Amino acid sequence: MKVLIADDHAIVREGLKMLLKRLDSVSSIDEASTGFEALYKLENNDYSIAIIDISMPGISGIDILKTLKDKNIKGKFLILSVHRQEQYALRAFKLGASGYICKDTVYDELLHAIKTVLSGRKYVSPILAEKIVLTKQHADNDALHQKLSEREFQVMTMLARGYSVKEIAALLFISDKTVSTHRMRILDKMGMKKNAELITYALKNDLIE
Repeated sequence: MKVLIADDHAIVREGLKMLLKRLDSVSSIDEASTGFEALYKLENNDYSIAIIDISMPGISGIDILKTLKDKNIKGKFLILSVHRQEQYALRAFKLGASGYICKDTVYDELLHAIKTVLSGRKYVSPILAEKIVLTKQHADNDALHQKLSEREFQVMTMLARGYSVKEIAALLFISDKTVSTHRMRILDKMGMKKNAELITYALKNDLIE
């Protein structure tokens, strides 16, 4: 079994490698420390499972899932996140994630999540699963960012992190004009006028670190 661990923190990768060594079926473990490196390896290798941090330099785990989905590249992807915000989990699953688990999870639960994903089933922690159910039950009270399309949400979080239009265009391989159009639609849908409002909103709703 070949595994990819994508996380920008060496200590996290080492911890995950120690955990994976408990599984006799693991034959090799590959690593990536940036979003672009992870995407390149996923596009050019077949992994039994990829464990992907949601927040990495370059492009995020959500960006990786979106790109892989656009290219019709399938696999078993377990997303690691510092966010307990159910919106991230919902978007990750819509983009093809097999599991979503928070980084502060104890190793036993993480190992259980890995085994669950490898078995072909979906995994989400009980606490987050309850929040997702409640979110769906109260759909009429959707947060502002839930009005956005996947690409708009992607651009919104990048704007909120301080990326310029040119930087976003280069990272997502789209034109400056397309990014500017997305920005206008995002501000319109969320009833805002400036990027500063997006930053404040994203921080308040735990959409960025």
